[in-house]
Amino acid sequence: MEAWSPTPVPRIPGAPGELRLFDTATQTLRTSAPEGVATMYVCGITPYDATHLGHAATYIAFDILQRVWRDSGIAVRYVQNVTDVDDPLLERASHTGENWMALAQREIALFREDMSALRVLPPDEYVGAVESVLEITEAIEQLLTVGAAYRVEEDIYFDISYAKDFGYESNYDRPTMLKLFAERGGDPDHAGKRDPLDSLLWRGVRPGEPFWDTPLGPGRPGWHIECSVIALNRLGMGFDVQGGGSDLIFPHHENSAAHGEVLKGGHPFAKQYVRLVDDITRAASEYADDVRAGRFPEVANPAASRRS
Repeated sequence: MEAWSPTPVPRIPGAPGELRLFDTATQTLRTSAPEGVATMYVCGITPYDATHLGHAATYIAFDILQRVWRDSGIAVRYVQNVTDVDDPLLERASHTGENWMALAQREIALFREDMSALRVLPPDEYVGAVESVLEITEAIEQLLTVGAAYRVEEDIYFDISYAKDFGYESNYDRPTMLKLFAERGGDPDHAGKRDPLDSLLWRGVRPGEPFWDTPLGPGRPGWHIECSVIALNRLGMGFDVQGGGSDLIFPHHENSAAHGEVLKGGHPFAKQYVRLVDDITRAASEYADDVRAGRFPEVANPAASRRS
């Protein structure tokens, strides 16, 4: 998938200062001074609606991070995904009667336009879930082979007991994890799961939903494994920064890290877990939660909501 056009990066006079980032896993400010090439993965959009201020705040923040690295003379390799098949997208398409692929392509195009207008540097690789289905299924097969994944009828789940440090990235206690898991797309009460917090790796085919015929059976990938595989296959284990909004701390980034660490048998998935936390991102998170729950805010003039 193509990103957007790059923008010139001006030289800033003077010596760069020390860069410190707040790491969610250690709950501390830590110096960031990668040796050689700095590697960063930032979770991208699920293209079910127009980009908003929460997206702008997130991607500008990580744009500043890579500009500081570059200003220090450090080369940067940056990867971002697009979750171009997932429940919120399919639910919105069903709600509006639009083809889900057409909806995704339109919103991805709008996102590119907005990032260009904000002069955000494009990622080196901009990767969609749809184009990654083969590599995701291969990773799920590997998890099944080692016993870290199991089937519940046509679905496949990740067994969190295989992630010995599960919870280290978010630092949440189990009641908090269960609450957030239920609120943010998880299914803690699904019958047949070994643990309520086990996350979906592969969703078996459902009537009216898109699917791929694979050795796993017909279906589509889960959300968390998508980012694990895209990051690992392009940056390798232990890349410098995994970034995103504060709403992704759990369950998304916790599970992405757990999947990756079990797949590679190593630790940590990323050296630093950096989240943007502000009121705009929280508002955007609440809106996303509404969409996942099927509560679609009514817009009197949809065209006006696209651009001010």
